[in-house]
Amino acid sequence: MHSKPKVRFRGSEAANGLLMISPTAIYAILLLAAPLAMIFAYSFMTDGYLKIIPQFQLCNYFGECHSYKDVNGVMTEAQTYKGVWSDPLAMTLMFRSLMISMIVTAVTVLLAFPVAYYVSFYVAPSKKSLWLFLITIPFWTSYLIRVFLWKVILGTGGPINFALLEIGLIQEPITWLLYNVNSVVITLAHAYAPFAILPIFVSLEKIDRSFLEAGRDLGESPFMTFWRVTLPLAMPGVISSVLIVFIPTIGDYVTPSLVGGPEGKMVANLVELNYKKLDNYPLGSALAVSSMALVMAVSLLFLFMNRRFLRGNKR
Repeated sequence: MHSKPKVRFRGSEAANGLLMISPTAIYAILLLAAPLAMIFAYSFMTDGYLKIIPQFQLCNYFGECHSYKDVNGVMTEAQTYKGVWSDPLAMTLMFRSLMISMIVTAVTVLLAFPVAYYVSFYVAPSKKSLWLFLITIPFWTSYLIRVFLWKVILGTGGPINFALLEIGLIQEPITWLLYNVNSVVITLAHAYAPFAILPIFVSLEKIDRSFLEAGRDLGESPFMTFWRVTLPLAMPGVISSVLIVFIPTIGDYVTPSLVGGPEGKMVANLVELNYKKLDNYPLGSALAVSSMALVMAVSLLFLFMNRRFLRGNKR
């Protein structure tokens, strides 16, 4: 029998490829994977007084939680996931975060699609770069500054209240514009609008215009042509926009802290509270891991529904 020739790995294309991506891979492992693994490990540990007890506990799944003596010598039950999923405050903030993020995603994508569609189909090719340049202007300023600006705009002394008072529509400043869910949704939708417009625009630009002409030649109405041709072909950009907006907004804590007030707090604010003020790293990590699991479940559900939509459209 003839033996197979040995494949030389050193100096091969595969080796050169690995050598090229290795710095990026190491960077990603050190700055992304390692912190996530540490948070996941912390979420199963036990919290002690101003320290973390390296004792893994799976009380959510098997038996009772481990107990430890607090600073007063009282036996206290250590809880992480059990504490998260049985705490009404944590559940309220988690599902409020999910609701706010879904509303922000829906509003942002629904408003971004017409803008991207107009720029792609109606703006002259020579002026498209100018429009994209104008869309990216919000990136010129800090995210924190933009949040503070919305705090001023929506405040009782802001331009909205001033204009309404001047034209006589209201007799006193409106207070419900700020420090609630509405202000969080408005601020986040404005902050993430460019992230939603650009992926949709790229998908629309890739559509072969002859497909649309064929639909019109076959007697389809403009709406049906859009529904059966344009929208399915633009779905990769829509999906990207949805995920780009949904995933970071559910974990935002700057905007709820500055413009949300008590009614607009989100789960990230509770994670920050456990880490910084309560010094409870295991519970904060369990909250973070639970939030990530919730985001993953909703994202997979959206991808499944989108797949069903595309299949139905093909039929």
